[in-house]
Amino acid sequence: MISVYNIKPKFQQLLKPVLQAMYRAGFTANGITWMAVLLSLFTGIYCWFFPGKAALVVLPLALLLRMALNALDGMMARTYHMQSKSGEVLNELGDVVSDMFMFAPVGALFHVDPILFVSFLLLSAVNEFAGILGKAVSGERRYEGPMGKSDRALVIGLVALISFFSPILLPHTNYIFAVILLLLAISTGIRIRKTLSKNA
Repeated sequence: MISVYNIKPKFQQLLKPVLQAMYRAGFTANGITWMAVLLSLFTGIYCWFFPGKAALVVLPLALLLRMALNALDGMMARTYHMQSKSGEVLNELGDVVSDMFMFAPVGALFHVDPILFVSFLLLSAVNEFAGILGKAVSGERRYEGPMGKSDRALVIGLVALISFFSPILLPHTNYIFAVILLLLAISTGIRIRKTLSKNA
């Protein structure tokens, strides 16, 4: 199933010089995770209180930076032996909390039906939980599916960026989010199926 997650190794390769610079500067894996959470919080607050055209640029840039930070914290932990149980818990909780912060103003920004948007937030959290269940049940974190964390960031970022230049998508955002919900359901089902089949 096609997913942005499939290009993660190439993305990590591009980030290696940044990783080395951050390590020399004294950053830790958990510190980078906290940076991603705080970035999401401040982005959500900004877009909530200033939902103008500038927010349509701030949001995709922040999403791209958050994706980079999410890759860097794992790379830092593995490369420099900073892996820990507390770091794993922080990373998983941080992802879900960051999603809530970052995406909270998106419904109003894109004029999405409230029921569709709340369903998007809930199913996004369920999708991440399904991935974590894989680790708990079969010992392997599941990332499969067509609407994982990186895919959601890409789609929301693209809608925001296109909307900055033209309002062409805004009348259709309910349909876009309906498709996202369908793909989230498929992704969650795939992760659960993979977990159960591996544990059989």
